[in-house]
Amino acid sequence: MLHRRDAMLRLGQVGLGALTLPQLLQSEKAFAAGRKLPHLVPTGGKAKSCILIYLWGGPPQMDMWDPNPEAADSIRSHFAPINTVVPGIDISEEMPLFAKQTDKTAIIRSLSHDSNNHEPSVYRSLTGHINRKLRVPLNDRKRTDEPNLGSILSCFSPMGSMPTTVTIPRPIGHDGSTYAGTYAGWLGARHDPMEVAAAEETGEKPTHSMALPADLSSARLLARRGLLNVIEEQDRRFQDDPFARGMDEFREQAFSMLSSSKAKDAFSIDKEDPKTRDRYGRNEWGESILLARRLVEAGVRLVTISWMYIQKSGNVANVWDNHGPFEGKTGYEMLKAEYCLPSLDRGFHALMDDLSESGMLDETMIAMFGEFGRTPKINKNKGRDHWGAVQSGVLAGGGIQGGQVYGTSDRDSAYPTSKPVSPEDMLATIYHGMGMSPESVIYDQLNRPHRIVSGTPLTSLFG
Repeated sequence: MLHRRDAMLRLGQVGLGALTLPQLLQSEKAFAAGRKLPHLVPTGGKAKSCILIYLWGGPPQMDMWDPNPEAADSIRSHFAPINTVVPGIDISEEMPLFAKQTDKTAIIRSLSHDSNNHEPSVYRSLTGHINRKLRVPLNDRKRTDEPNLGSILSCFSPMGSMPTTVTIPRPIGHDGSTYAGTYAGWLGARHDPMEVAAAEETGEKPTHSMALPADLSSARLLARRGLLNVIEEQDRRFQDDPFARGMDEFREQAFSMLSSSKAKDAFSIDKEDPKTRDRYGRNEWGESILLARRLVEAGVRLVTISWMYIQKSGNVANVWDNHGPFEGKTGYEMLKAEYCLPSLDRGFHALMDDLSESGMLDETMIAMFGEFGRTPKINKNKGRDHWGAVQSGVLAGGGIQGGQVYGTSDRDSAYPTSKPVSPEDMLATIYHGMGMSPESVIYDQLNRPHRIVSGTPLTSLFG
């Protein structure tokens, strides 16, 4: 008898190792052997896709979307507020292009939670769960973690020629660890985001990589597929179990994605007009936003942009964590550097223009937030420190009514004074916009039911 394990080992020897199918199918076996199917409670949300611009490090609310001109000198932003296209909504002078888009955005000024540490805050904001046992610093992701936003979307999405969820340019991680909250956890590798590259400073490989070995052409890939079909057909003569059926579907997606011109084209931003690339910015951040647009156009449901800066030394920097000093810059100089506000302002403006002009904004939600905000008091390095008590976030598209501000903070932009929003509420709002009630249910390995998130969607934001 030719067992599936033998088949996969042999296939690995002839070049299919690049697909990482052995690891993926081991996880698929656990899923297919009796786990209950997820239960969707629909909402009528019209967003087909979402682009999450995740500002890892903690963006300063008072220096971006929640100006505090009445605060004391030691607290007041160094940036002056400016008017926007919506009367009564002011933002930082360092975001003049964003100011032209506020008629399409909802700014949330009361996003709040109780942690001032990166690791638990990243985990909660991406999964909607609190984990008090996370290692700080450097908590490695593992299969006992709660699944993140994209992985839950994958659970409710049919397989196709494009992945459901993609993380670009790489997941959050450094110094040997990829952060918990960045993949599918106990849902299994089948629902991991596709990662274009692994986290820097780690020895990990990206999940579901589409990369082919240099010596493996598409024609040779299809020939390998023929070999796999023969082996699998022979194997099924002797085995009839749920795993065999589940593996077929998963194998088809892996091959479809690798051989699909649609998938390859979506990832090829060099096919864009040079003027378009200039509008987004010819740097990693602008190109990530442009690539995100191309991926949702091709059918990807969630693209997560993990915003970071790779130094010349190769070290990872979460530059929104603007304590200062950094590479000789104060905290405020960090915000004005290319890797922060200028690139965000430029890339977001180009994205909103393109989605609006193409008619895709109605079915594409844009979300922007980080793991927490920044302290009211400016520190000795002319920067700000970690502050979970309040931050600002932005939602747009996918049915979100523009020209809104939701919630308020005090004059120091330090604490919510109305309509506090939890990370769970923020995720629930994204799910709602994408047609999924928070009451929708997924099942773990023991077939125990779990609501996809415990939060309450901000339904008043939708038109």
